[in-house]
Amino acid sequence: MEHEPLSHADMQRIAARLDRSVVLVGMMGVGKTTVGRKLAGQLSLPFVDADEEIERAAQMTIPEIFAQFGEPYFRAGERRVIARLVGDGATRKILATGGGAFVDPDTRRLILDRAIAVWIDSDIDTLVERVGRKDNRPLLRQGNPREILTRLRDDRQPMYSQAQIHVQSGHHPHTQTAQKILKAIDAWL
Repeated sequence: MEHEPLSHADMQRIAARLDRSVVLVGMMGVGKTTVGRKLAGQLSLPFVDADEEIERAAQMTIPEIFAQFGEPYFRAGERRVIARLVGDGATRKILATGGGAFVDPDTRRLILDRAIAVWIDSDIDTLVERVGRKDNRPLLRQGNPREILTRLRDDRQPMYSQAQIHVQSGHHPHTQTAQKILKAIDAWL
C-alpha cells in the first residue's frame, strides 16, 4: 500500500483540501527542487524555487552573494524572498527552499505559521553523491563535503524536525518521494 501510487482523483482531492502552500525544507542535495516540481505537477499547483527567486532579486548567483556579502546578508535576503513567496497564503504553491532557510528562526516561524513545512530527509551517502554532481554549493567549498554535510545535518536536525511533515528520500525515484509527501499531507490534513 505504501508504494502504490495515488490515483489522479486522489491527487485532486488532496489539492482541493490544501488551504496553504507546501514548503519543502531539508539539506542541500536531498532533492527539494526536483521533488517539488513533481509534486507541483501532481497537484496542478505552481512551483517556485526560493534560490532562483533570490538570484533573480539580487541579480547575482548564490555563490556570488556568499562571496561578496557573506552568509548573514544572504540569509536576510532569503528571509525577505520567502516571506514574499509565502505571503498571506492566498496563492497556494509548492516552494523549495535552500538547505539553510529553515534554520533561521524568523524564516522557520514564518513557514510554520503560513504553510505546511515538509522535511525531506536523506542519509549522508545519498547527499554526498547528489551534491557531488554540482559545484555551486558555497558551504561545501570549505573542506571535506562528507564531514561538512554530516556536521550541517546534525546541527540542523533539531530545526528540520519542527516541520509538520517528515519524509525520507533515498535511492528511489523522486516521483516516489513526491507520492510519500502527498500521502503524508493527506494524513496530516
